[in-house]
Amino acid sequence: MPLALLALAIGAFGIGTTEFVIMGLLPEVSDSFGVSIPTAGFAVTGYALGVVVGAPFMTAIGTRLTRKQMLLMLMGLFIAGNLLTALAPAFGVLLLGRVLASFTHGAFFGVGSVVAADLVAPNKRAGAIASMFMGLTLANVIGAPPGTLIGQHAGWRVTFFIVAALGVLGLLGIAKLVPARPEPATPELRKEFGAFRNPQVWLAMTMTVLGFGGVFAAITYVTPMMTETAGFAESSVMWLLALFGVGMVAGNVIGGRYADRHAMPLLYASLVGLATVLGLFTLTAHHKVLAAITLVLIGLFGFATVPPLQKRVMDHAAEAPTVASAANIAAFNLGNALAAWLGGLVISAGFGYTAPNVVGVGLALSALGVAVFAAWLERRQDGEHRAPRSRVVRTGGPAAPGAEAETAGASGPAVRTSASDAAPHSAADLTT
Repeated sequence: MPLALLALAIGAFGIGTTEFVIMGLLPEVSDSFGVSIPTAGFAVTGYALGVVVGAPFMTAIGTRLTRKQMLLMLMGLFIAGNLLTALAPAFGVLLLGRVLASFTHGAFFGVGSVVAADLVAPNKRAGAIASMFMGLTLANVIGAPPGTLIGQHAGWRVTFFIVAALGVLGLLGIAKLVPARPEPATPELRKEFGAFRNPQVWLAMTMTVLGFGGVFAAITYVTPMMTETAGFAESSVMWLLALFGVGMVAGNVIGGRYADRHAMPLLYASLVGLATVLGLFTLTAHHKVLAAITLVLIGLFGFATVPPLQKRVMDHAAEAPTVASAANIAAFNLGNALAAWLGGLVISAGFGYTAPNVVGVGLALSALGVAVFAAWLERRQDGEHRAPRSRVVRTGGPAAPGAEAETAGASGPAVRTSASDAAPHSAADLTT
């Protein structure tokens, strides 16, 4: 593995820790500022919406920077946002700090995905992307759980000071290990945004919103669900988040291994599995052991979708992948925000802490429907693109370039060929 991938994983670890640790600290934040749990959930929603806005915005303003410079700037912003969160005197200031830190998220993973893919051979791109995202998934195993424990015993502010220190470590790793290259972070802004004319890019991002929304419908409110419904002590939330993180790591590894060759079958299987375990979670959340097992499976099926979805967006925006890649990271967090909001609504309506799981089932099945439609549309477009064109050929004169020629075998019917069939229609055909 190139050392640059390690540097990207370190930055991803810090970002993943600040994203997920807040979920284990919602009761502490709620008590600290005197707000309800659903209101404290806006610390999750606000972060996610900040990623949605910040991903394309930050990537666009980094046009004149090299990718390494862009990554360094983003890590500096990450440190500032987490320091503001730790020092927040009011809940509104905490939200501002969360949004500021979130502006790092989408652009970091978007630019980082392009950097990671460029470091390896074309047939290993999904694996390289998965290596970077490994930092994000490990944050749920060795980042968020200890952060939750520290926050519960020493105060949630201490946790965010530590997260800011992780940002400093990521900054130093990127400065030392990521190679400096002269190319700008985005080759041409108009060309980058032109990638969004491809409907497959939008369909892939829609899958991302809905599929990952299914994960966060359950995970955003996992602390009250596990303590109030399953009967776990608050101190157990740490290892429950770690179990979810183990599932994320496993799913990320599976996604990185198979996405280069079997992307759509992997997506189908992952989304069906996700919808199933979320449905079961409404029942298993009442039993400690079964609830813990279900958390692992949610992480596994949810994160198995990440490498294939990120690679799919980059493949369909191949000529200008940076903004599209960052926008897909924004789509992950738009799903987070949507799920956190919908989950808060059903809890506030009195349906209980397991009700967000039902919301998650609907989101996952919707993502599956979009995936099936995207694959059907792709097959149809490929069929139209490769279909031979028939032409009328007059006898007695030479055929025009590209026209059909008829050749009769000694004892068989005429065989039709055409110049358009003999040559590939586009550069894409040379690789299929």
